[in-house]
Amino acid sequence: MKINNKNFGSSGEKLAADYLQKKGYEIIKLNYRFHHGEIDIIAKVKNILVFVEVKTRLSDKYGSPITAISKGKLNQIHKIAEAYIAVNKIKDTDCRIDFIGISYKNGEPEIEQIENIG
Repeated sequence: MKINNKNFGSSGEKLAADYLQKKGYEIIKLNYRFHHGEIDIIAKVKNILVFVEVKTRLSDKYGSPITAISKGKLNQIHKIAEAYIAVNKIKDTDCRIDFIGISYKNGEPEIEQIENIG
């Protein structure tokens, strides 16, 4: 069976957003696009603006989700986050970048969050 990567990724982002909401995060924006890049989730918790990258893997065949976060990807997220802050005229707000990895084990999603990855 062929998996539609876009739909699969979107379902992972929805799981991640639900997970964050259960932890008390306010979801501000999903799939924020700026030029040729995107931030999966922008959220707020305890007055901290959080930019979240989500990676979902059906198996370990291509490595764990965290292995998909390269230095280049982090740099891209930083640039898009800075653009979001500038466009929305956000000042005097603490910000961070988090990572959420979703791995499927025996058909069930396992969610791992790493705060402040970059």
